[in-house]
Amino acid sequence: MSSRKTISRLAALGSLSAAVILAATACGAGGPATSGGAAGSSINVLVEAGGHAELQPIADQCKKDTGVNVNFVELPYDGLFNRLSSEFSSGTVSFDVAALDSVWLPSFKDALQPIDELFTDEAKKDIFPSLVKEANVDGHFIGMPAWTNAEIVLYRKDLFEDAKNKADFKAKYGYDLAAPKTWQQYQDISAFFTKDGMYGTDVKGGVETEYLTHVLQAGSPMVLDSNNNVVIDNAAHKQALDFYTSLVKDAPAGAAQVDWAAAQNLFNQGKTAMTQFWAHAYRQIPKDSPVYGKVGTAPMIGGSAGVAGVPGPWYLSVPKATKNTDAAKKFVKCAFDHNDLAIQSSLGLAARVSAFQKYQDQPGYESFKPLIETLNAPATATRPATAKWQQIVDTVLVPMLQKAVAGGDSTTLLADAKSKIQALLK
Repeated sequence: MSSRKTISRLAALGSLSAAVILAATACGAGGPATSGGAAGSSINVLVEAGGHAELQPIADQCKKDTGVNVNFVELPYDGLFNRLSSEFSSGTVSFDVAALDSVWLPSFKDALQPIDELFTDEAKKDIFPSLVKEANVDGHFIGMPAWTNAEIVLYRKDLFEDAKNKADFKAKYGYDLAAPKTWQQYQDISAFFTKDGMYGTDVKGGVETEYLTHVLQAGSPMVLDSNNNVVIDNAAHKQALDFYTSLVKDAPAGAAQVDWAAAQNLFNQGKTAMTQFWAHAYRQIPKDSPVYGKVGTAPMIGGSAGVAGVPGPWYLSVPKATKNTDAAKKFVKCAFDHNDLAIQSSLGLAARVSAFQKYQDQPGYESFKPLIETLNAPATATRPATAKWQQIVDTVLVPMLQKAVAGGDSTTLLADAKSKIQALLK
């Protein structure tokens, strides 16, 4: 799964229907929107469930600033991809801007307009480096980041500050109990808290992102190198997979089936002392959770190549087939200018560095500094730019991880994964 697909299902957006939701003023699927006969003064924006909440306050402000009225067309994740594929293939679109999962940019690049003029030097300085790189496909910028995320470390602050735990930990390991800064410390802490029905951490065999984070930290590109050669069987991938599976002993049973939702539930129910999780989850711990108000945050930990994370961005893109290019680009620029307004939404994410910095010292936003540090880390990198990425994830990476956390041999599994990926790329 892509990160944002997963996030949308975890984001406590229960009031949003999974069915198609059309704004009352939208013209629907029949063609480009207009307002009062003035072409371009009203646009349709196609979004995934949850994206509407992120963009509505921005749209309200943009209407005041530019006069462009935004009609949101909301679809579930899979429905959004299918709608985009169908309309781009037909050459006729019913929308003027689309919010695209980052992994879709390579698939739809030929149907999207360049928006190079929006990526000024000033703008690029305020966008995380990996997102600037990902938005540029074949020499042109085709998407402006709307929001992004990354895994950080969440931990039970109350347990870490408990006097007995501190004394017992130091007596056993010889150093102070604190948020881990190395993977050895993470392993020690995980082992220490695995007792009395609690586990030190979780292992998510049902999703690939966490494993890929370790690959980046070990100094390798994830799965494919810059020339699209499959490198999943190299030493860094083996090191990452072996380390990741080593955590199973201090994680709940059934790791092969644990995905983001399961891991989040384990932590919020007080079953795990630490979790590596998307930063947005910190602000969405339910008030009736036994861990509410007891959670600390820390940046992602680094390996031999330093700190690294896998971002989960979405981009605003303008289709070539729209008849409202000017209004569409005005909205995309306005969305960037007012990106910080998205932080007040249900998901509570943005894309600009300055937007996160605006809130990072405010109570309730303690996850933002670790998120900024992780996203700014030099080894942080986005997923490979291939249209086959989601297929690689679903048919190769996740099944491989599930076998690995169940005790499979890493060398054999990685070699098999390489063959399968090479076959997919032919």
